[in-house]
Amino acid sequence: MTQKPTHTSLFLSLATALGFLSCLPTGAYAQEGTALTLGTIQVTTEGSRERTAHSIFSSVDVIGGDLLQSQRVEHSWELLMNAPGVQVTQFKMGTDAGRFSFRGFNGEGRINAVKLLIDGIPSNDNAGGMPYLDAVWPLDITAVEIVRGTNDARYGLHAIAGDVNVFTREGGNDGQLSLTAGSFGTQDVQLAKGFEHGPWAQNYFVGWRQSDGERDHADSTQRSFAGKWLYTATDDAWRGGLTTRYYKNAALEAGYLSYPEIRSDPKQSPDYAKDDRSERETLQTALHFDGRIGAEWTWAAKAYQNDYRNQRWVTFTEGGAQQERLNDETHRGLIFNAIWRPNTRLAELVMDVGVDGQWQHNIAQRFRTVRRQRQASLRDWNFDLETRGAYVQAVIRPIDRLKLVPAYRVDRIYGDFTNVVADTTAPVYDYGLIKQPKFSASYAISAAVVGYANWGRTFQIGSGNAAYRTQTGNLAPSINEGWEAGLKWAPAAHLQTRIAIWEQTASDEVATILGVNGSVGSDEVSNVGQTRRRGWDLQANWQPTVHWRTWASYSRQKATIEVPDPSAPATAGRQIENVPNWLVSAGMEFSPTDDWTFSAWGNGQSDYYVERTNTLGRYGGYALLNLSAAYRFDTRSQLTLQLKNATDRAYLYAWYDSGSSGYSPGDGRALYLTWTREL
Repeated sequence: MTQKPTHTSLFLSLATALGFLSCLPTGAYAQEGTALTLGTIQVTTEGSRERTAHSIFSSVDVIGGDLLQSQRVEHSWELLMNAPGVQVTQFKMGTDAGRFSFRGFNGEGRINAVKLLIDGIPSNDNAGGMPYLDAVWPLDITAVEIVRGTNDARYGLHAIAGDVNVFTREGGNDGQLSLTAGSFGTQDVQLAKGFEHGPWAQNYFVGWRQSDGERDHADSTQRSFAGKWLYTATDDAWRGGLTTRYYKNAALEAGYLSYPEIRSDPKQSPDYAKDDRSERETLQTALHFDGRIGAEWTWAAKAYQNDYRNQRWVTFTEGGAQQERLNDETHRGLIFNAIWRPNTRLAELVMDVGVDGQWQHNIAQRFRTVRRQRQASLRDWNFDLETRGAYVQAVIRPIDRLKLVPAYRVDRIYGDFTNVVADTTAPVYDYGLIKQPKFSASYAISAAVVGYANWGRTFQIGSGNAAYRTQTGNLAPSINEGWEAGLKWAPAAHLQTRIAIWEQTASDEVATILGVNGSVGSDEVSNVGQTRRRGWDLQANWQPTVHWRTWASYSRQKATIEVPDPSAPATAGRQIENVPNWLVSAGMEFSPTDDWTFSAWGNGQSDYYVERTNTLGRYGGYALLNLSAAYRFDTRSQLTLQLKNATDRAYLYAWYDSGSSGYSPGDGRALYLTWTREL
């Protein structure tokens, strides 16, 4: 029997590697410290005064817009399939089609552990979900920045395992138009255009997408519009602007199948789901300002409003009743940070301080329905949640080789909850001042090798009614404490590799109850207990010439319950549900001439347990291959043929909750033809 590697043995391996690599001949410098970049990143001369994550933190991946814009996806969270160590969970159910996650957290929605930002604007719903990501389409994205771990002090609520920032087009006079047609009745139109003249820059995006879906009763129509208007002072002392982004999706729901049904005919839709459907609208509006004061100070400020409305009629199982689930949320927020770069004898010194606040007003209702007609009220919640946060962090380079990033963040939570059906009110739990110290360090062992380590704390509170004192007593926040150690090695020009080990523990984790049946007094979350997540990552990106590039990543992870909830002793030592033990992604792109480009990429994951006693089997594993060929027939036009799931691999998403279970099949082989025109 093969012995599994322990963290001790991995530490010894890293120590050995440190000694070995430091003796190697000098190669290319480990570009951008410990961050790994895949693809081409848009550079703007009139950029924001804020520091990017890959210039500060130690476990960062940046995916360029050229890789993302060429992807044919139904929803933008699918773009994260290219990202190392990221698990993408596909429900394929109307507007609630899927999510992504990492560091041993699943994407089901039980624990949404990733802070999402779009152009620096917080973009999670109350439970930590990511409905606003659907509004950002590939042609409008210039880069995605992924920070994994607990050492980023800039964000508080929902940043349990890290954060993802999606950057969209800014400035320029360029643009693109793409038209796509393909399998499952797919039609996709995207138009992005920038206008820049003197101090004014404008960017617009319009998108329309329609699909019948591979399964019966899975039609959807999506629409998106975005606008960005920026003004830069003639002396470049300040910049201000307005951004807005609207999205609407109207979709039918194919319904979950039993395991025998999915084996016999995965394209069917059960009869009980014939009246299920959903509609989602999101609107994000923000004011952005940044500037400089003298030679040493820069500042940035944002004010925003997020509006989210999702109405869903869903029947989870054949014996269950149809429910209408209505969420209507408005989040308003302010963000301010200032950066000081004094002249010192140190190689570098940067001080960064910031404050932020968010004011949420949320409505969550559920009704028992028949053919979408309300019969009884199951839930009627009206609640406010307010967050206040502040942080300070420093980037200290006493010498060129060594970078130290100490940081400290505090958050405070306020709010009130009203259960309209039960006619009860409750204040938020007295979580107190939530203190989160953090520290990162990196050292350039040689010109080609950088070693790094980080440690930090983040926090979790309950979602929905679980953040409020609806029962006697008080709850403290669940404190997540994590560390990571790794090496980045750039042995040759344009070759970047990274190996890392990590661990994260939670003091008292809670998870959202998916709520198949729902009731007037039902809780939003259940206690999981003390948990531990650990794993290791291997990554490599190589682009030796402009004609080809390749990338690969492998992540090993395990999420276990160390001390269970007293009511569930059988979960002690068991794995947390819907967390695969390994994730893999890889790809290659080759351009033999200036006119032709051929690509192959794929991703996969292992099976996972579907419940916390680990007694009902494992499901959900897959390995998918995608192929693409693009031909540029003039300087401005290109035709691309993409084959998704080229081997027609059958795979599924599985869930289990409260004695019920369901399965949703993934899409089979699909072919898409896209015409793209540079504008």
